[in-house]
Amino acid sequence: MTKADIVAKISEKLGMEKGDVQATVETFMEEVKTSLESGDNVYLRGFGSFVIKTRAEKTGRNISKNTTIKIPAHNIPAFKPARIFVDGVKTNVEVKE
Repeated sequence: MTKADIVAKISEKLGMEKGDVQATVETFMEEVKTSLESGDNVYLRGFGSFVIKTRAEKTGRNISKNTTIKIPAHNIPAFKPARIFVDGVKTNVEVKE
């Protein structure tokens, strides 16, 4: 599902103009991004949390030059789904093999 699909579904369900829904969805995503960039986590009850995780410094390898490189510690955004969200996926989606 793409952002356009989400906009179309919401527009259909609520009877709103697609342009208004798209502006709302994009504003929501921008606010989540802005909050994370300023160091604040975003908690959406029943859906999940957008949090900042810190990756520790580690040593990596440049295979083509056969040298070691130092990868500094850094922060990354992460999403942790709510338990009810996880349970819904577990019970409603078939396991693909």
